[in-house]
Amino acid sequence: MQLLLLAVGQRLPAWADEATADFAKRFPPDLPFTLKTVKAEPRTTGKTAAQMMAAEALRLQEATPKGARRVVLDERGERLTSVQWAQRLDQWKLDGRDVVLYMGGPDGLDPALRQSADERLRLSDLTLPHALARVLLVEGLYRAWSITAGHPYHRE
Repeated sequence: MQLLLLAVGQRLPAWADEATADFAKRFPPDLPFTLKTVKAEPRTTGKTAAQMMAAEALRLQEATPKGARRVVLDERGERLTSVQWAQRLDQWKLDGRDVVLYMGGPDGLDPALRQSADERLRLSDLTLPHALARVLLVEGLYRAWSITAGHPYHRE
């Protein structure tokens, strides 16, 4: 099984790229974490938000491995604690499929993509900038792995 973050938008501050890369390299070989970005639809074309989200959703779906579990990061998704993220990670491992986590662009994710996902999870009750959300996600997944592995990174 691998964890794949598919995110809309490519340019983030260097600190976010560095933090994401730092946590990504900490994952064990049997649970690799990969980040792949897809191009955001230009906001200057006169298209509606719905049209832009639909175009971005198509790019996300094209980048999704066949048969993967599809998890949408959504402000209306299920709220999990770190321990619950760890339990969910264990469930995903038992399932055996790759896990794709979708992170939307400036307007969010297309409603059809959100509805068709296997799961909808939230990172926070707060609205977060994309750079911070990306770092928070990879850190949270690493923390979840550390809990399942008995690694001392997480402390109660």
